[in-house]
Amino acid sequence: MIKRNPTREVRVGSVTLGAGHDIAVQSMCATRTRDIDATVEQAEAIREAGGTLVRVAVDSARDVEALVEVRRQSRANLVVDLQESYRLAEKVAPYVDKVRYNPGHLWHHEKDRPVRDKVAFLVDVARTHDLAIRIGVNCGSVDPEVKARHPEDDVQAMVESALEHCRLMDDLGFDRYVVSLKDSHPRQVIEANHRFAAVRPEVPLHLGVTEAGMPPEGIIKTRVAFEQLLSRGIGDTIRVSLTLPNPRKHEEVTVGRQILDDIAAGRFRSVPVFDDDTLNIISCPSCSRVENERFVELAQQVKEMTAYAESHALTIAVMGCRVNGPGETDDADLGLWCGPTHVNLKKGTQTLGAYGYDEILPRLKEELDALIAARSAKA
Repeated sequence: MIKRNPTREVRVGSVTLGAGHDIAVQSMCATRTRDIDATVEQAEAIREAGGTLVRVAVDSARDVEALVEVRRQSRANLVVDLQESYRLAEKVAPYVDKVRYNPGHLWHHEKDRPVRDKVAFLVDVARTHDLAIRIGVNCGSVDPEVKARHPEDDVQAMVESALEHCRLMDDLGFDRYVVSLKDSHPRQVIEANHRFAAVRPEVPLHLGVTEAGMPPEGIIKTRVAFEQLLSRGIGDTIRVSLTLPNPRKHEEVTVGRQILDDIAAGRFRSVPVFDDDTLNIISCPSCSRVENERFVELAQQVKEMTAYAESHALTIAVMGCRVNGPGETDDADLGLWCGPTHVNLKKGTQTLGAYGYDEILPRLKEELDALIAARSAKA
């Protein structure tokens, strides 16, 4: 058994999170939601692999229409990911069991409307339709006002954002919510969840290393974070976020369950701290927001092409969509975020241009070589 913090219960469809219930393992469909047959097939594959929650993204009215049929055909507990339009919550609510929103994205949408009013809208929808809510805070998309208060502490910015939204929920008398605090570095994930749990130990936590990347490195990063948190009682549901082709998406659940089994049996592998002195490639998990499935292949090609730079302490981010790509590449030395036909290349926050999928690797290598040369000249 894994010891657990005494968090409160939060019911999501047929599963209950927190309060000593089994740690739930979940994943997210990588298919386009409007592709009903593929989405149902993948949702069922995740469920059959042991995934107790299955997340899908809804970005348009067509996605909502498709979700109605996905709900009819799938037995999974469905979670909808609200990214750029929180108002879609009202339309998808009859067909899902939980909604997830990102406080940073919520801040950016309808900026003239107070955040409290937007949260109140989501709470009203959840109450009306018997839904749970996840407050999903990501390192690369904390709202600018909170981030400005902690310019030297990204972890505290994440924690404060989560605490602020918890207070909004509490003020509205709604307690059927869970929180996630995610980063692409396991140490940041560990620290953020430790800090949050120290202040709000009763709130169930969803754990994950976002954009962990490709196996095996992505599995190692995730294992490091989970072992350090779950062994201390922190965590009620988990997601392993791996860059995988669509037919292998259910492997996230298999990996998650293996990590849980190992922790329960006392088989720990993560004593070392993740190395900051080598090349770090982060890539987001393939999901339904990916606009070109070549993203997964590109991430693998970037890994192979950059092997010669392994000894250099640089970060390269490969993101699969316009939602997370622009913001979550800002902290990387070099960033790629993929559109339908072109890949956007960035150097920190600076955009260098958009290139075809067949053109981007040589261009990325030019910038990588220039960074290495510049650092060597300073050494």
